[in-house]
Amino acid sequence: MDIFNKIINNPGPLGKYSKQSHGYFSFPKLEGEISNKMIFQGKKQLVWSINNYLGLANDPIVRKADADACKQWGLAYPMGARMMSGQTKYHEQLENELANFVKKEDVFLLNYGYQGMVSIIDSLVDRRDVVVYDSEAHACIIDGLRLHMGKRFVYPHNNIENLEKQLQRAKKITDETHGGILVITEGVYGMSGDLGDLIGITNLKEKYNFRLLVDDAHGFGTMGKTGAGTGEELGVQDKIDVYFATFAKSMAGIGAFVGSKKEVVQYLRYNMRSQTFAKSLPMPMVFGALKRLELIRTNPEYKKKLWIIVNALQQGLRNAGLNIGNTQSPVTPVYLSGGVSEATQLTLDLRENYNIFCSIVIYPVVPKGVILLRLIPTAVHTIEDVEYTIKAFSDIKTNLKKGKYSSGEFANVKI
Repeated sequence: MDIFNKIINNPGPLGKYSKQSHGYFSFPKLEGEISNKMIFQGKKQLVWSINNYLGLANDPIVRKADADACKQWGLAYPMGARMMSGQTKYHEQLENELANFVKKEDVFLLNYGYQGMVSIIDSLVDRRDVVVYDSEAHACIIDGLRLHMGKRFVYPHNNIENLEKQLQRAKKITDETHGGILVITEGVYGMSGDLGDLIGITNLKEKYNFRLLVDDAHGFGTMGKTGAGTGEELGVQDKIDVYFATFAKSMAGIGAFVGSKKEVVQYLRYNMRSQTFAKSLPMPMVFGALKRLELIRTNPEYKKKLWIIVNALQQGLRNAGLNIGNTQSPVTPVYLSGGVSEATQLTLDLRENYNIFCSIVIYPVVPKGVILLRLIPTAVHTIEDVEYTIKAFSDIKTNLKKGKYSSGEFANVKI
């Protein structure tokens, strides 16, 4: 079969809806200044779908730092990969400051988070090693595991009893191969908002002699006393062997980093293919990250404002009888029951009549029959935004129960 015919005839589980969804449900255009309210299809919408946790995207201090760096350096410098011609003292400064902040001996700055995680896994393990990972691991972790030529075992989300069974299986194999065991989890799970059971996992380290890799993309900047992440929040940062986080969430930027012992980080510097063969992070991104990190370290009010909104939103939704699961982080899921048709109509109602824009998630990302509305509170939202949203979501829940979204009432809305 011709490859083009194959993909045209089978566009994938999400792609099969592209004709109906493109530009509205998928690939929507949010315009205007990044804030709590933006423009969608010519209408101002209250936006709950941007990972701008601390509100730094349009903070005047951050904007000035970004602009000044662009003016001084442009977007090209430095040219080349870090190993060859893309190294600067400012990249090293950012690495040192990040290492001090997350309490790791050393840090390696990465150009992108997704490729970074894929490459970290690829670099750390070989065919003799076994990887044990959580069933709700992010796609970047799954793609990294696809490169792994050894065994891998999955355990049900946060099920420590089953994790131990998988570790027992892994140990039998590594005793024969003379390999090692790598456990991978997330600090904050980006869909459900609950935390990886880092305490339960680290309690097994001595017994099974494994290393722990934590993806803390949603925890860095939002969790812990200083914002240093989920490990700090749970008191186990020193037991995380490899700590990974991105700038795309709390830092509202581009880039990522990985922290560990000096020897391990040095190994990654020389073995991560996604960095060896890709351009270094441009200077404006580096200076922007330095300023963002400075603000996170020295201005706790950013995180305080975020959590005022988080607590008000989550408590209000619970009080209104809405199911937000077991979230322990800013990520706020609202679980409803229905299929693709109900999800479509519900979203149209929210956007067209309530002017609320939030991410909607359906099968295959969540089980069939589940509609997940994912809210991301930020420091730039207001209590008025929260109160309005709770009222709107209460209405949506009532409309869903009454069958309003099964009637096709919104089918003629032009999208």
